[in-house]
Amino acid sequence: MSVKAFELVPAVEREQVMGEKVRINIECIECCGQHLFLGTNDCFIHHFILEEHMTAKGKLAYKAQKLLHKYLGLKKPVAELKAASALERLIVLCDSTITVVDMVTLELVPFGGIKLKGVTAFCINENPVTGDAFCVEMAVVLARRRAVQICTVHEDRVDMLKEVTTPEQPCALSLDGYNICLALSTQYMILNYSTGASQDLFPYDCEERKPIVKRIGREEFLLAGPGGLGMFANAEGISQRAPVSWSESVIAAAVCFPYVVALDESFVTVHSMLDQQLKQTLSFRDGHLLQDFEGKVVLASSKAVYILVPLPLERQIQDLLASHRVEEALTLTEAAQRNIPKEKYQILHKRILQQAGFIQFGQLQFLEAKEHFRKGQLDVRELISLYPLLLPASSSFTRCHPPLHEFADLNHLTQGDQEKVQRFKCFLISYLHEVRSSDSANGFREDVDTALLKLYAETGHESLLDLLASDNACLLADSAPWLEKHHKYYALGLLYHYNGQDSAALQMWVKIVNGDLQDSTRPDLFEYVVDFLSFCSNLDLVWRHADWALQKDQKIGVQIFTKRPISEEKMGQLNPNDVIAYLEKHSQALLLYLEHLVLEKKLQKEKYHTHLAVLYTDKVLGLISRPSANEEQLSAARQKLQRLLKESNLCRVQLLLGKIQDSELLLLERATLHGKLEEHDKALHILVHQLKDSPAAEEYCSWASASQDRSYRQKLFHQLLSVYLDPDLPGGAQTIAAVDLLNRHAEDFDAVHVLKLLPEEWSLPLLRPFLCGALRASVHARCTSQVAVGLARAQNLQLQHDRLKYRGGPILVSEKKGCQLCHNTFSEPDCACLPGGTPVHIHCVAKKALDLPKRQHENAHRSNHT
Repeated sequence: MSVKAFELVPAVEREQVMGEKVRINIECIECCGQHLFLGTNDCFIHHFILEEHMTAKGKLAYKAQKLLHKYLGLKKPVAELKAASALERLIVLCDSTITVVDMVTLELVPFGGIKLKGVTAFCINENPVTGDAFCVEMAVVLARRRAVQICTVHEDRVDMLKEVTTPEQPCALSLDGYNICLALSTQYMILNYSTGASQDLFPYDCEERKPIVKRIGREEFLLAGPGGLGMFANAEGISQRAPVSWSESVIAAAVCFPYVVALDESFVTVHSMLDQQLKQTLSFRDGHLLQDFEGKVVLASSKAVYILVPLPLERQIQDLLASHRVEEALTLTEAAQRNIPKEKYQILHKRILQQAGFIQFGQLQFLEAKEHFRKGQLDVRELISLYPLLLPASSSFTRCHPPLHEFADLNHLTQGDQEKVQRFKCFLISYLHEVRSSDSANGFREDVDTALLKLYAETGHESLLDLLASDNACLLADSAPWLEKHHKYYALGLLYHYNGQDSAALQMWVKIVNGDLQDSTRPDLFEYVVDFLSFCSNLDLVWRHADWALQKDQKIGVQIFTKRPISEEKMGQLNPNDVIAYLEKHSQALLLYLEHLVLEKKLQKEKYHTHLAVLYTDKVLGLISRPSANEEQLSAARQKLQRLLKESNLCRVQLLLGKIQDSELLLLERATLHGKLEEHDKALHILVHQLKDSPAAEEYCSWASASQDRSYRQKLFHQLLSVYLDPDLPGGAQTIAAVDLLNRHAEDFDAVHVLKLLPEEWSLPLLRPFLCGALRASVHARCTSQVAVGLARAQNLQLQHDRLKYRGGPILVSEKKGCQLCHNTFSEPDCACLPGGTPVHIHCVAKKALDLPKRQHENAHRSNHT
């Protein structure tokens, strides 16, 4: 799990600090920008300038230039140094007293106010709450007091703001905003000095080892916990990160995101804050101090100073990828977002995802690889280029530089393992299928579709036809040879058709049907070609291949014409007359086409109906003349002819009668034709006396009168009855047939007229069904007429009621009221009303009505005279 995250670089040499003094040790360090301050055990402060420069090998190095050193006048070690850069002051803890010196001259700065003596520890608030940029907030621990004082350090004074009591004497502390994280003698705790709220964390024995309390971010601290654990805690006392497991003898710790650096007696260890794993171990003896200053980690022994220079995160990530540690690399990449500009990070993140995808692709982890390719917005041609010959020859694609992977091609990846080759091809098929339906293929759809077609053809994938039948961008120049190479001739025809080369497509399919090319993709290819021609708009192609299809199978081949819309004027459609003329040499196809026009499309043209009827007739006559003809075939042919003769009103009847006049077998057809000519007597004579088929005669009457009124139907049935009862015809009267006719069709006869025709010797029981039916019909007709009369009377009464209702109210007539016409009073109640309801005498109205024509005549005469 190791990764090289830091390099240990010397900063201040031993001689620069000690000179010729052997017993001088470094006690504390402080770094502010390029300024490095060291506090030694002989009460000196040393000021250095650190200059960065690059070595010949491209590595970062430091050169320390000593500016001055200053003796503080005490015989105690300098315990702590903190820089207040805004004030250009250096806060110094020495001999339990806090003093302030000028950062440039290191001269002691006198300040009034509170004297900070008896101090055991202090810390600076890196998240101040006062809002004053020209002061520094500070927390101080005083000896033998269970309290923490909150102070502000100004340029010339120190002010105490607040004192907070603690349960025990603090050993170490760290401050963030209002939150103080304390290491007491037995435990850690967090205290909010504004609200007074406190939260105990976990126990810790400060006598066994030195406590560590380190602010690592806003309201978050790093603590040395029991069992050699580095524990994280926020202001609420909750750990939002898992602990890191470091040495139990850790003496100092620092944070350089995303790493926690810990120092013990012999080593510097580097743990990731992201997965808590140990990433790097550096051997370092006599380690004494470890602190981070604005992202710079400074490490010191008692004699010299070093800097842990973090390697660029990009290099670390690439090292992880080189070791195929994909998840770690991706985790580190996401963590690097806070340290890299947004646009640069987006570019870096996409590239890392793509590299990770190729690593997992090489390890056959296809699901993970697909997800990383998708998130990384991989140019899919990078993946296609690994498969030999899949990219079109016209593609201008070149691989990314620097490369995203270490593979030459698929052969390099699989080392000849055909099972792996198939797995890689199946993955690419799946991936390309998803990509082509998304926006990821924009700009290079031709490369994607062509590669997918080649894979489908090579692996015999069932989706090849779906690809070619849908909207696609397959390049014809690359795809056609590939399909031909893998014997996908039917698919090649589809490709030609999609590219507008229908002639080439049909040639290919015809060769397959004829057996010149072997391709079993579609067993029904002949039917498919016929269907294709039936919708083809290029009529030249249709005529060119129609004869081939009809010679192959007339019944299927004629569908080229029957499935096509019929039009005599519309461009791109076939004229039925031209088709009929063309099909003259293909009798079966011609018959099927005429059936399509007449029976299915219901075209009302005499020549089509007559032509079909003639063909039916010729077929029947041909079967009759053939001794070996099958009875079933003849019956089926006659049924078709009879159906057409009955249903069509456009056939040339005389022509058809002339063709079958001499055939004694086609009497039923002759009867139907006579019926078309209204020659019912001839038709009934054929049916009754020649065929002797009474049911056929009755059916004929029903058919012939189907669209006529009741009187016509009665006339036709009476005519049939007369034929049955005629004693002069051969065979005499057919009593039984007449009785059956009457009893079955009683409603179709006029009973009174029938009774006059019947012989007197016929018994009533013989005609009982007819008489009952006639009586029932008569009674039904009488009842129906009575109901109709009643309804009419009711309607008339309702109309009179409505008329009276619309006349208005009653008319009052009295002896005192006079007529408006004669001005005489009323002597009787009878009266008439003028418009408006004015009563007048009836005789006055009658007289006025008689005088009106006379006046009109006089006016007309006067007008003519004038």
